[in-house]
Amino acid sequence: MTPQNESNPDHQLQSALQEWRLKDPLPSHFREQVWRRIERAEAQAPKELWSRLASWVGQALARPRMAAGYVTLLLLAGLLAGYWQARVEKTRTIESLSSRYVKMIDPYQARH
Repeated sequence: MTPQNESNPDHQLQSALQEWRLKDPLPSHFREQVWRRIERAEAQAPKELWSRLASWVGQALARPRMAAGYVTLLLLAGLLAGYWQARVEKTRTIESLSSRYVKMIDPYQARH
């Protein structure tokens, strides 16, 4: 091999592929069988998390009891999150107003 071939692996691959010859003929319908195997493998491949979750939710919502329970759970979770957020904002607002009041009444009592 020449030094150029050793430094360029793509060139080595191309030359090896050009030298390679197929001795036995391919079986009949080889290409169609390969594509069928690829399609089957793709169909059996594990789906992504989001698509699996979406299909599970779709199946669950097809049953009325499960749908009602799911919607109720989501409503309760939303109410709980809203209540928690309101408490945090209320606490922050009260602290801010208290600090302003103290500064207004006695500016020397202001916190640094």
